[in-house]
Amino acid sequence: MTKKPIPFPKNPVYLVGAGPGDPKLLTLKGRECLAKADVVIFDRLVNHSLLSHVRKDAELIYAGKCPDNHVLEQDQINAVLAEHAKQGKIVVRLKGGDPFLFGRGGEEAEYLREQGIPYEVVPGVTSAIAVPAYAGIPVTHRDITSALSIITGNEKPNQKKSKINWHCLVDNNKTLVFLMGRRNLPFIVAKLLSLGMPKESPVAIISWGTTPEQKTVVGNLQNIVDKADQEKITHPAIIVVGQVVKLREKLQWFEQKPLFGKRIVVTRPREQAEELADLIADLGGEPVMVPTIAIAPPEDYSLFDEALSKINSYDWIVFTSVNGVKAFFQRLGVKGYDIRMLFGVKIAAIGPVTKQELEKYRLLVDYVPAEYRAEAMIEDWKNRELSGQRFLLPRSDIGRSILPDFLRSKGALVHDVAAYRTVKAKTDYSFLYELLRRGKVHLATFTSSSTVKHFLDAFSHPSER
Repeated sequence: MTKKPIPFPKNPVYLVGAGPGDPKLLTLKGRECLAKADVVIFDRLVNHSLLSHVRKDAELIYAGKCPDNHVLEQDQINAVLAEHAKQGKIVVRLKGGDPFLFGRGGEEAEYLREQGIPYEVVPGVTSAIAVPAYAGIPVTHRDITSALSIITGNEKPNQKKSKINWHCLVDNNKTLVFLMGRRNLPFIVAKLLSLGMPKESPVAIISWGTTPEQKTVVGNLQNIVDKADQEKITHPAIIVVGQVVKLREKLQWFEQKPLFGKRIVVTRPREQAEELADLIADLGGEPVMVPTIAIAPPEDYSLFDEALSKINSYDWIVFTSVNGVKAFFQRLGVKGYDIRMLFGVKIAAIGPVTKQELEKYRLLVDYVPAEYRAEAMIEDWKNRELSGQRFLLPRSDIGRSILPDFLRSKGALVHDVAAYRTVKAKTDYSFLYELLRRGKVHLATFTSSSTVKHFLDAFSHPSER
């Protein structure tokens, strides 16, 4: 009896390099692969924020490689890749750095080829170059060295003979970069010294490069082991040997940024968090995207639609947020109206960002308070004559009552309608729990009372506090 042939998978397995740690160093193609993946198998050193690019219905499998402790052994990882690929799924193998530089991506590609499974390699920014760069160390320099060797600091266990030609490495005009070498630092140093490399040769060891935990220790072959121990340098770490290390003193830049070393939680809705996250990253911090709220349409549009049908009867429309502006104009279009309906209506915006959103629709804003909150508008308008004036407030279903209450107390006619709902986001908090447990979160940002409420709700169980 002949075996039934295994169907040839229609989708390739993507071997994707995640980069060295900074999530912004993921390539555009890597991001595209994550966005379309059905299954993502990822390693321990992959920045978990990259998983935000993955669809919510995709399966995430943790391979968890760290020294002497693998959640999945390499043979198991290979089998998982093949199993899901043969089911016709789009599979991404997400690996730290570059998959073909000491990442065992070559072994995975060989296995897939043997199984008749197509694959594509998506190169990643390698830590061998990026981490020294973030420490202010160029691995080559025209006036110093034009040669670079990248060496594993952790060869295959139990092999009888080293595949490293150590004699070729002993060259004071060359830069040596050792990856995964923290545990073997004493051996590496002793080997280089024994072959005649000068003990004054500059050395840097950089742990957790390109992340808020980046730590750099500089010394020479004679003292770097003691210095690394004294400074409690841990893996993952990269060792750089060569004269280019001296350039760090004047070229270091990453550690000079004002938010360097800070990991900051952003709780805004995902589609609105990018601007704040970019600002944090530009200042040297690492944003952790943990959306606690989401924006949803109102359960009932009847009151909103009624207000829109007589929009030109209002004296004022007060927008309290960007979400209110977007919801207003989205519904205006659905109902077949346009901005000509707003002729003669005055516009107020609470805050410059809300004002900027309105200006996208070519609307001039008549009033913006100096402080970006309802209380400032109340203070400005406390002596205004508002009796009989008609106000429309298109805003969240859970908006505070302070502004409509004030307007009504002044005799205004107020229509406070739900243009959108603020709901609890479907967020996996496990990554945040782990960061908090390890003391790796430095700040959390909140832009509304609802972001605070749902953040605290996520820690309502005693075991999660």
